[in-house]
Amino acid sequence: MTVQIFGHKSPDTDSTGSPIVWSWYLNEVKGVAAAPKLLGEPNTEAAFMLERWDFEKPEIITDVEDGTPVVIVDTNNPAELPANINGADVQAIIDHHKLVGGLETKGPIDITIRPLACTATIMYDLMGDDAAKMPEAIKGAALTCILSDTLEFRSPTTTDHDRAIAEKLAAELGLNIADYAAEMFAAKSDVSSFSDAELIRMDSKEYEVDGTKFRVSVLETTAPSVVLDRKASIMESMTAVATEDGVDQVLLFVVDILNEEATLLVPNDLVKTVAKKSFDADASGDAVVLPGIMSRKKQIIPNLKV
Repeated sequence: MTVQIFGHKSPDTDSTGSPIVWSWYLNEVKGVAAAPKLLGEPNTEAAFMLERWDFEKPEIITDVEDGTPVVIVDTNNPAELPANINGADVQAIIDHHKLVGGLETKGPIDITIRPLACTATIMYDLMGDDAAKMPEAIKGAALTCILSDTLEFRSPTTTDHDRAIAEKLAAELGLNIADYAAEMFAAKSDVSSFSDAELIRMDSKEYEVDGTKFRVSVLETTAPSVVLDRKASIMESMTAVATEDGVDQVLLFVVDILNEEATLLVPNDLVKTVAKKSFDADASGDAVVLPGIMSRKKQIIPNLKV
């Protein structure tokens, strides 16, 4: 059976590109039939990557059948995976997030979770000398993933190793990192065609704090005003999204990539309390700026308090 490789729901660039990279490796180097899959529509930056490197968009799946061989990348959280993930034959996990727990496997598996900024960086290391065999498109996908997850090395999750691999790939591709990242971020920032609910869910994860369930959403952009000009209608939509998704509250952080800060929308007293307790920020209006906040994984989720 063909191994299905996928990342988390609401796929960003890493959860779109890394399945493509690892599928190439299994197919072309290891001789194992593999196919990348998506658990939802890719975001605009991921879509840019697919077009720029001439990839077909991977098939979008909603669940997996019992016994299906799978490799999970860019997450290990069952809440971000198909409902029947424990019925699948999980063969490997390649990730760079904290270990959540709750996955059950049919037997021993390969698990690689490393404190790096991007799954693609880990994959490059796992390939060893075989990484040199990557065709240009696969190198392009890996580079895009790394620049996305590090926000062109601005994110506090960035390591020297992520940077070194990205610079190596860019040199081999003859790309200027700053110019290419600007193209990526322009694509990421083009959200005008999305509804408020789509924006809220575009890059979001569920997280519980002391019994309060949050959908923690992040919009990384070089044009924050495009989103913030819609904040009134977005905040109205938060209530419906929270109800539909079975959470108590949506937290939306608009990350300004260039100015290296986030704006948290503040629709009610609960979020005002979260801003104060989590970031020592006093929200007097319907939004509060959080200087230096760039990473959900490293700066937002670990600090959330209610």
